[in-house]
Amino acid sequence: MLPDLPHPMRHPAKRIHAFLAVVALLLSVAPAAAQVNPQVTSQVTSQVTSQVVSQVTWRMTTEYPENNISGIGLTTFADRVAARTNGFVSVANAFDNDLKISSGEMPRAALDGRIAGGDAFAGALSGLDPVLGLSTLPFLVQSADLARATNLRARPLYEKALAARGLKLLYVTIWPATGLWSDHALEGADDLPKLNLRAYDANSSEVMRAAGANAQFLPMDAALAGLREHRLNAFLTSGDGGAGRKLWDFLPYFTAINYAMPVSIAFVRSDALAELSEPMQREVLAAAAETEQSQFALLTHRTSENHARMRDNSVRIAEPAPPSLVAALRKAATPAITDWEARAGTDAAALVEWARQQ
Repeated sequence: MLPDLPHPMRHPAKRIHAFLAVVALLLSVAPAAAQVNPQVTSQVTSQVTSQVVSQVTWRMTTEYPENNISGIGLTTFADRVAARTNGFVSVANAFDNDLKISSGEMPRAALDGRIAGGDAFAGALSGLDPVLGLSTLPFLVQSADLARATNLRARPLYEKALAARGLKLLYVTIWPATGLWSDHALEGADDLPKLNLRAYDANSSEVMRAAGANAQFLPMDAALAGLREHRLNAFLTSGDGGAGRKLWDFLPYFTAINYAMPVSIAFVRSDALAELSEPMQREVLAAAAETEQSQFALLTHRTSENHARMRDNSVRIAEPAPPSLVAALRKAATPAITDWEARAGTDAAALVEWARQQ
């Protein structure tokens, strides 16, 4: 796995034992030196301790459950990193917003040293750079293959936006298509003004309000609180996001409007990666690439699995969605996309045009 690494680095436990053996040897053959200079023992011990603690643990987080597609990604990444580095680098994951750090707060939390990185919903990162909101643009992509191709083209822009803020992109996870969860069946466009709706970023909030809904962008924890307190009666999210949170306890209807196929972005603080040796950095990035491949493979059957789970919990799925409902949302989407293109710049706007032509 690591042919270009020195043997002790490939096996941290053996490396530690080797250093301990060196300590024992030094102390046994040079007792006089230790007596003359009492600092000898402490210096050697310090060197050994330094080598032992040089094994790295990254604390990473997501605001989604472990069985959600975002949580699965972090679990896979942790496993691949441990395997590729033979345990030299480990990832300690926190799920379900256990650390009380929402997606939008993760970059600052990483730079402050509270976490090394995390898997953040990209729409919530659009405040850092509008290009990070590309995947939540409404009705731009309608298939997994097009979503993958579009995000591959966008990746250099994502990387640049994160790098400017001291963050390194690890991998991208494409989510199943977004739909509308609600507490009653949606028959058409006339139902939109009846919705007190949680949107998942500024773009979707703007579109839903333009279509007539009372929409607001809320982090997941705040949105769930609003749902429990009956201030909300609808969620814009995927079947994956809803199933992971058991939204059917409050919202037993799902309308498959295929609004977008958004992504979450896993990243780590750039200096945390740079502190590793170059061979270790290569292994971590290879683990990230393997995770991205695995996440896309997961997407292939994820929608059908989610829908089966939803139906098992008595969710009524409307697919296809009522035409007048989709038409109203598409009409409302046009100004939001135009505004986004103006803010995101020419390279991002060219990506939108490319996707439209596919």
